[in-house]
Parts: sequence; structure tokens; C-alpha cells
Amino acid sequence: MASEWHLIPTGRVWVDPGGPFGLVPRSLWSRTQQANEHGLVPMDLTSLLIISEGKTILVDTGLGDKLNEKGMRQWNLEYPQGTMLENLAAHGIRPQDVDIVLDTHLHGDHCSGNTTLAEGELVATFPKAEYWVQRLEFADAMHTNERTRATYLPENYVPLWEQGKLRLLHGDTQVTNDVRCVVTPGHTRAMQCILYEGDTHPLLYVADLTSYAVHMERRAWVTAYDVEPLETIRTKGYWQDWALANQAMLVFEHDTTMPVGKLTQDSDGKLKVVAVDR
Repeated sequence: MASEWHLIPTGRVWVDPGGPFGLVPRSLWSRTQQANEHGLVPMDLTSLLIISEGKTILVDTGLGDKLNEKGMRQWNLEYPQGTMLENLAAHGIRPQDVDIVLDTHLHGDHCSGNTTLAEGELVATFPKAEYWVQRLEFADAMHTNERTRATYLPENYVPLWEQGKLRLLHGDTQVTNDVRCVVTPGHTRAMQCILYEGDTHPLLYVADLTSYAVHMERRAWVTAYDVEPLETIRTKGYWQDWALANQAMLVFEHDTTMPVGKLTQDSDGKLKVVAVDR
């Protein structure tokens, strides 16, 4: 059975550049990202739709539709390409058609769309789906600290756990013959990227391993959001080598100008991500 994948825009937020760029000087990051009049930079929220072995699989769910007016303002959320459900519908996918949701991790901007409000009750946005996440990620989300509690929001995953819709994974996990979850620690202790091997060249949905394409080029560039930044650098090094060796396509969930790219290396060893058309 043929497999396929599609990008699913779920919104765009505007954030302080200190988040995605951390200690990187403005003189460097400003060459790749243009701040607006408020000094904020854009980050897209792009999910991935995969059809494989008759399964409809959705990777990450963005900020969803539960935010109140204050939450919308805090995120500076807008929908330049439509909402998640609108973009799924454009591919003929209804909420009840989704079989599996793969949560790369449980930060709010990646999984708030897991649940929605129906008559004042929190329910699964995708009523027939099983939601997959790493067991350690779920444990961290359930036992937050001063740094993490603002982004691990129980309403995005506890209802799924209570309703028996959450599947907890123990490390790298095969989803179908073409799709695999691979643990990529650093941003969180058990974040997972999603590997799709149904094309001529493999595709890696990098989530927050590299927020923008430029983060894949520059190993030392890590975000202020990373829980274990040195682990991010180590993990990134492994996947840089893998991407070069496999001529892989890379999906950058947050990049507004290069959602899909390929890592290349020149004769001097300098890494560069080039855009891949879809």
C-alpha cells in the first residue's frame, strides 16, 4: 500500500528571540530571522500528516483551539495558512479519521491540539486515535518544576490518560514499516523525532531538536528552552552526520521560510541547509 506525507500548518506565533536563540548574539541570528516592530521573531507550528499501511498518522498538534483571549495574546498566535483542522480537511481528513497521534513531546505549542472543549468538557480532538509519547516525557510532564510547569499543561494530556487513549513508549519505537519514533534527548529528556522512510530518501521531523534550519547547520546554537543543552549538541551531532550520509529531507516544525530542507556540506566542511520543494 502506497504511503505519503504532507505538511499541516497549525498556526504561527511570535516570540522573544531570546527563546529560540539563547546566547547567540543578535548580530548573528538576525542574518537568518527578521524581527518585527516589537522585536519578536516568528515561529510556525507545522504538523506532519503521514498515510502509511492504511493508518492515518498525525505528528504534533500545535496550540489547538482551547486558548482564551489572554492566551492568544501571550502567544501572539495567528493563522496565516489556516487552522490544523482546516488543513487536515483540505487533504480529506476528518478528526475521526486519525488513527495515531505522535507527540514529539508535551510542551504546549506541540500538543495543545490533542484535546478540545466540547460542551465545557475536555475531550480528545481525534476521538478514535491513540496518542503516542515517550514514558519519560509523560513522567516529566506529570512532575513539573519551576522551569517546566508553565509549558507542561495537564489539560493537553491528562484527559487522554484518564480515557485510556495515551500509549507510553519505551525508547525508539516502530509505528509502521515506514514510520519510526526515535528518542532525541536535549530539548527535553525524552523528546522524540519522527523518522519516515517511505520515500527515496528518508525524512526526519526534527521537532525542537533544531527550531530553525540554521540550528541544524550550527551545532553549538541551542535554544534557551532546552532542558539539557549539552545533550542537544551531542544529539544534534549524531543526526547531522546521519542526514549527510542519507541525503535526508528534514522537516523544520518552526521555520517560517524553510519548512523542508536538506543538509549539505562544502569542500571546507561547512554545513548548509538548502530548501527542498514540496
